Amino acid sequence: MAIQSSVRANLYKDSVSLMRISQLAVARSGVQRVTLLMGTRSNKEFLQQAGLMGPALEEAKPGDIMIVVVDEQLDRLEAAAREIHALIVGDDSKQGATEAVADAAPRSIARGVAVADHANLALISVPGPYAAAEALKALRHGLNVLLFSDNVPIGQEQAIKRVAAQKGLLVMGPDCGTAIINGVPLGFANVVRRGVIGLVGASGTGLQEVMCQIHHHGQGISQAIGTGSHDVSSLVGGITMVQGLDLLAADEETKVIVIVSKPPARDVENRVIERAATIGKPVVICFLGGEPVASTGNVHRTSSLQETAAQAVSLAGTASLGSDKKAVEALADRVCSSLARSQRYLRGLYSGGTFCSEAQTIWRGAGMRVRSNAPLADADRLPDGDKSLEHAAIDLGSDEFTVGRPHPMIDYSVRIDRLLKEADDPNVACIVLDVVLGHGSHSNPAEVLAPAIRQAKAAAKAKGRELPVICFVCGTDQDPQPFAAQKALLKDAGAELVASSTSAARCAQAIASRMAGESAATRRAPQGGERR
Repeated sequence: MAIQSSVRANLYKDSVSLMRISQLAVARSGVQRVTLLMGTRSNKEFLQQAGLMGPALEEAKPGDIMIVVVDEQLDRLEAAAREIHALIVGDDSKQGATEAVADAAPRSIARGVAVADHANLALISVPGPYAAAEALKALRHGLNVLLFSDNVPIGQEQAIKRVAAQKGLLVMGPDCGTAIINGVPLGFANVVRRGVIGLVGASGTGLQEVMCQIHHHGQGISQAIGTGSHDVSSLVGGITMVQGLDLLAADEETKVIVIVSKPPARDVENRVIERAATIGKPVVICFLGGEPVASTGNVHRTSSLQETAAQAVSLAGTASLGSDKKAVEALADRVCSSLARSQRYLRGLYSGGTFCSEAQTIWRGAGMRVRSNAPLADADRLPDGDKSLEHAAIDLGSDEFTVGRPHPMIDYSVRIDRLLKEADDPNVACIVLDVVLGHGSHSNPAEVLAPAIRQAKAAAKAKGRELPVICFVCGTDQDPQPFAAQKALLKDAGAELVASSTSAARCAQAIASRMAGESAATRRAPQGGERR
């Protein structure tokens, strides 16, 4: 295997842009792997861990792009390198115009404010070590901030959020991947109708799924405020989450408020609930994986993303679509009728960390031990994230899988490889996959995933097994990727489609429970022939 490394000096591009360029370069040149990262210390460490750090990259500065191409054929390496450089500067035929625009564009927040003096929000996506400084500059100019950057020290996050709070401004992030402000999607976001339900979320895919489900119910979104996952830690104290509550409480368009997060630190949870109880609007709170808590007063507690959306829609005055429990149970019955008794374990392969957490919550609630690379409890952490054990839910968007690679909502190659690997395990009863649409995601995810689903099912069939693949699509009929067409491609490939992340996890749980019950009954009964 040959590795070619190079540096494009003095040119910054954010991580989403680099992911897109990587994906296009692979598709156009046919090389096995393209990695584009800014030359920060942490990115160099990532490359070192992945065995991709070459001498040509050692002197790269944080403002330089590190380029790594991997393939077996040298001619493809050269072709990919040319493609990457063309993509970085723009299409050759438009290169002059592109560079002219770049020269005219503001090169600082101060200049940007001078050019667009009506702006009230800055979206910042720079290497983590520089992110807090840029955020403080934006705050000094009176701008709210969406901080897409990650790897920002938590002490810096606390400091910039305290400054923002003193100025009456909002900092969404760091590591805030999703928001919709006044109808404008920011980061990874779906296209949803405007409405009366406002959201605050410490989880990106959780926000996306709830917004999409609200859209499917016929309601819409007033605002969706991301906080970043560390906001609900004790050190940060839920500053943005509480600010978001206050902003939505004062917003005339917002009639119902929704909070979506993994369980906050206990002191932050208490602070958020106490504040929610004082708001004169209904508040729906979903702390995924937390202890079940009863609703009280205007605060409505839910335990799944599907339930959260249904509750919010009902409080907004729109009839819910109703439960799909019977359909899920019927699907589980049908699937189990074709499985061998050895097929007992679930494998969830998720691009969204919130989907991974929700599946663990539902499966654990049924008395199942679930292993994960992102577990709800440390005792359930997988020794090796590349190797599943028994019931396993894998977050393929975590750092261990994204080092030097685009996020799995953009690049499906890691998930496809894992799908085929799990399909080879004779003890797997079903595999769960999410497909996320919207701005920032793959332009046609079902087109690349469908052949892999066919291949996985065919490989299992060749060894005498059926392999159910349960899919849900997080998206709407207004997204750039045609929603109905995406579902049709997946269904044609043999996937079992369900309506939501919650339904997918519950269907998988029902399958595992039935297979575990049959296995126990078989152990008690006299030995007989194997069932197909």
